Amino acid sequence: MPFSSILFVKGDHQPAPSPGAAPPFLRDLNLDQVLAAMTLGREQYDLAPYFLAPLPDQAAVYYRHQVVRDLREEGVRTAVTTFARAMAVVRQAQSTASRLRHPYQRQRWFLDAASTYGQAVAGLTQQLRQAELHSAGLRSLREYLVAYVQSAGYQQLVAGVGELLARLGEVRYCVHVRGARVRVTRYDGEADYGAEVERTFAKFAQGAVTDYRVKFRTLAGMDDVETQILDCVAKLFPEVFGALDEFGRRYASYADEVVTTFDREVQFYLAYLSYIRSLESAGLEFCFPEVSPDNKQIRVEDGFDLALASKLAGRQPVVRNSFHLDGPERALVVTGPNQGGKTTFARMFGQLHYLASLGLPVPGRSARLFIPDRIFTHFEKEESLQNLRSKLEDELVRAHQILASATSRSVIVLNESFAATTLEDAAYLGAEILGRITERDLLCVYVTFIDQLAALNPACVSMVAEVVPDNPAERTFRIVRKPADGLAYAAAIADRYGLTYERLRERIGG
Repeated sequence: MPFSSILFVKGDHQPAPSPGAAPPFLRDLNLDQVLAAMTLGREQYDLAPYFLAPLPDQAAVYYRHQVVRDLREEGVRTAVTTFARAMAVVRQAQSTASRLRHPYQRQRWFLDAASTYGQAVAGLTQQLRQAELHSAGLRSLREYLVAYVQSAGYQQLVAGVGELLARLGEVRYCVHVRGARVRVTRYDGEADYGAEVERTFAKFAQGAVTDYRVKFRTLAGMDDVETQILDCVAKLFPEVFGALDEFGRRYASYADEVVTTFDREVQFYLAYLSYIRSLESAGLEFCFPEVSPDNKQIRVEDGFDLALASKLAGRQPVVRNSFHLDGPERALVVTGPNQGGKTTFARMFGQLHYLASLGLPVPGRSARLFIPDRIFTHFEKEESLQNLRSKLEDELVRAHQILASATSRSVIVLNESFAATTLEDAAYLGAEILGRITERDLLCVYVTFIDQLAALNPACVSMVAEVVPDNPAERTFRIVRKPADGLAYAAAIADRYGLTYERLRERIGG
């Protein structure tokens, strides 16, 4: 098929939206940390809009899966990264040229940029022709590039660059300096005194010697003397410098738009693959999930929190958890002791669905996930003086806004909601909100200390943060599917009043 984008299936390709303010769920799920780490050093590509634009359907997701599989092959990835580095050099040369004052120097930098561009495109085309590609995206790109390098426009550009560089390389001139006077002439076979000096002193060389030469920093700009010398050289060789002028006018916009768009878009994949490489080296698995915008029978084996894993990998073991929803089940209700991994589990749930909607491999051994239209999060927040609302009122307002905006295709992550109020009020509010979520067939994970919510209706599935049986104070950070044990609220109360095992040991000095 005709190539237009490495990120979007033809027909669905739309300009990436302006990122504006990042959606709140990114911060709650710690995906803002992941995004910042992935794009560090790639600011020139402005990748945030792509990471903030989830895909709408299976075809779009699987299109990206195929591209990622190809890019995981070392030869393909090397070809693409080599091309990307060359294009970075092109942009740097163009940027330097735009800042230079002298027109001939500016045009020479422009010529070098065009030369690097031509070589980069030719190199990528050749390497992709030799690669075994399976993705529709990269195979279409290869077909496009083969046709592009054979086009009259590209051929004329490359020929023009080569001819002009050759002509400039033949320019020979002499600079005569006498006091404050500088004279520039054509080279006419004058003796190379530098070579004679080297030959004269070569006979005095005795092994390795100390080099006392001063190294000057090379600057792109020229001083007044250099500028006048260049003007004189241009007058001595008007045909060559006239051709340099003409090249700049003729090829002011030499770069192909499809090629430059690919250069930016492919960084979306390279950034993610680079980010997860160290995690994979540490033994953590990533998989290509099955996805659907309709099927809510989800399943994940050995999933983990991506942001947390990035901090722990190589230093501490990363705990992996599994979950599934079958039949009418829609909500995972997670209970258990504090600091047991419940919030991490909730973040993982949201991260998995968002990364899947971006068409990227997700943390886990295997996964079947739902493609949401939006993700909503409801995490505990400190009171704000700006909205003049109490903590409970603010939580209720935010919950109302979520329910008003969510559709049957939305995913909701609620973490320790209404923990600041009484048990009776928290149970009532939690049941009301969870009931409305399940009535509307939304996918949800709800972290709570109210055990009875885990059995609210058939759509709810109870999961519990485990502890070491012989030492309840020691967490395993494993979240397992089993009935709530009735201890979650007791643990919360004990923690609130300083009656936990750890606090009691501190107080009695044990």
